[in-house]
Amino acid sequence: MAAGGGAGRWLCAAAALLQAAALGPSAAFSSSSSSSASFSISAGSPGEPRSRVRVLGGSNWSLVLQGQWMVEFYAPWCPACQQIELIWESFAKESERLDITVGKVDVTQEPGLSGRFFVTTLPTIYHANNGVFRRYRGSRTLEDLQGYVLEKKWQAVEPVAGWKSPSSIMMHGMAGLFHFSGWIRQIHSYLTGTLGIHVWMSYVIFILATLLIGLFLGLILVLISDCLCPSKSKYRNETSEAITKENVENAALEEPEEAAELSADDAEETTEAKDLSDEEDAANSSAGDSEEDLELGKESGEEETEDLSEQPIADSETESSVRQRKSQAADNGL
Repeated sequence: MAAGGGAGRWLCAAAALLQAAALGPSAAFSSSSSSSASFSISAGSPGEPRSRVRVLGGSNWSLVLQGQWMVEFYAPWCPACQQIELIWESFAKESERLDITVGKVDVTQEPGLSGRFFVTTLPTIYHANNGVFRRYRGSRTLEDLQGYVLEKKWQAVEPVAGWKSPSSIMMHGMAGLFHFSGWIRQIHSYLTGTLGIHVWMSYVIFILATLLIGLFLGLILVLISDCLCPSKSKYRNETSEAITKENVENAALEEPEEAAELSADDAEETTEAKDLSDEEDAANSSAGDSEEDLELGKESGEEETEDLSEQPIADSETESSVRQRKSQAADNGL
């Protein structure tokens, strides 16, 4: 039975989360505290005729951008806010004479607006004139409030910077953040108050939900970053594949050109080889002719040497024959 009750409680918690996500924080946390209800009734509501204070919310806050306004941000549990409650009502009754609209915002019911105006202290009062906002930091007495408007003391106050203006993009994001925090707080109150879940169990539920949402958003972020900025290894692989494909295509295109170049080179090499062989033949023939000339020169030299050696012999023979003839002639004369 205890296990069945625990499982039923977990199912109720899950159903509550789904209901809050579908219907919003107001549907998830429908019951408010008795002090908040009593303060809201005494201070006035949108349809209450006896109050001249205009209640502002997320749906009608843009009215502040037109005309002159004095807006108070309060909380039902704030003692200072309760002290100026009657003063603010009296100030609103003089709104027609002052040509101004008086409004108020409950930060417990409108966390988005408190974030849009970046409310950090309570009560906080803003003066708005045609979309230009100024923080009221004077005394909260009725006379000072009326003098601030009648004497136009607001002109001496420096306006809120443009990036901190409630109508700026940054304050839109801040409003969403505050609204989300209020939504979480109300779900926590619903889980612990209405369903009776222990506070620590509610914390565990939020922790698990935060982890799951973080993992899901992280996965989406990784996928987006991987698509926009691929990793280096993947980029290198794709680059190498593209380079290889390009090289193959270039090789296919360059093959006919290389074949033509090779054939031209072969023809040139053949011509060069033929020229070299012709030059070698000419060199060999010239070398043979030179050798023959040398041999002929040697032979002619030898012949000349023989002729020169034979010439003295012939001369000696002629002289001896002459001598013999002279001797014979002398003998005959005797």
